Amino acid sequence: MEEFFTAFLQHTFLQTAVATALLASIGCGVMGTYVVVKRIAFIAGGIAHSVLGGMGAAVYFGFEPLHGALPAAIAAALLIGWVRLHWRAQEDTLISALWAIGMAVGVLFIAKAPGYQSDLMSYLFGNILLVPRESLWFMVALDLILLTVVAAYHRHFLAVVFDEEFARLRGIPVGFFYLLLLVLVAVTVVLLIQVVGLILVLALLTLPAAVAGHYVHSLGRMMLIATILGAVLSITGLALSYAPDLPAGPTIILLVGGVYVLSAMLTQFLDRRNARQAAEQDS
Repeated sequence: MEEFFTAFLQHTFLQTAVATALLASIGCGVMGTYVVVKRIAFIAGGIAHSVLGGMGAAVYFGFEPLHGALPAAIAAALLIGWVRLHWRAQEDTLISALWAIGMAVGVLFIAKAPGYQSDLMSYLFGNILLVPRESLWFMVALDLILLTVVAAYHRHFLAVVFDEEFARLRGIPVGFFYLLLLVLVAVTVVLLIQVVGLILVLALLTLPAAVAGHYVHSLGRMMLIATILGAVLSITGLALSYAPDLPAGPTIILLVGGVYVLSAMLTQFLDRRNARQAAEQDS
């Protein structure tokens, strides 16, 4: 850890990596909370893996992979959302199909792109150390969009997340705000791709929020704790991977996953102890 912090003060690429982790944690905490509470992790996974098609196409036509990732993510979110709203009986199968099609299209474009696309492979599995400094402004813009929309429509999202029928009775256009929520999830996926890659993005999107949900039930507090937790664990994982020269993305995910498992075990232990104490008091 000491070696990492010494290098952090000297090397620009490490400073950029830490800034990337901090910016990604904002979307991770805010939108991850909605994903966990609404229980749409499978849908978020479908969006994430469909992104490869857009990234592969962008590389094939000579553009930056992220320039293809964002429109592909939004298109996948709208398509998956439409499927969920209109073909609910076949929702799981259709999302799985879109998931596979997006990956297959991306692989075909990669196969036809000239040369070995090492940068694109880093988007698959994550390489936070290779994030260009210019991408930070792109991430800042995406974060600002997320925070602005969530601040403007937080009450509408609350109604859609917790009780769609009640939201409809109050005249809220549930379909519109559900699709908007999925579009914001798509934006968050693009943010997180630079940290852990699209293969591992689902874990970083959901696990910090799930850990926060073990201890608080207010949506606002969950978002705040998940954001802080995502930032701390991402930077810690980056620091732990630096000296032994391990891949940063998988290291971050192992750390986040370990914290989630420990938190779940602690919560289960506390719940059982409290239940036992309550039973003893009643007797």
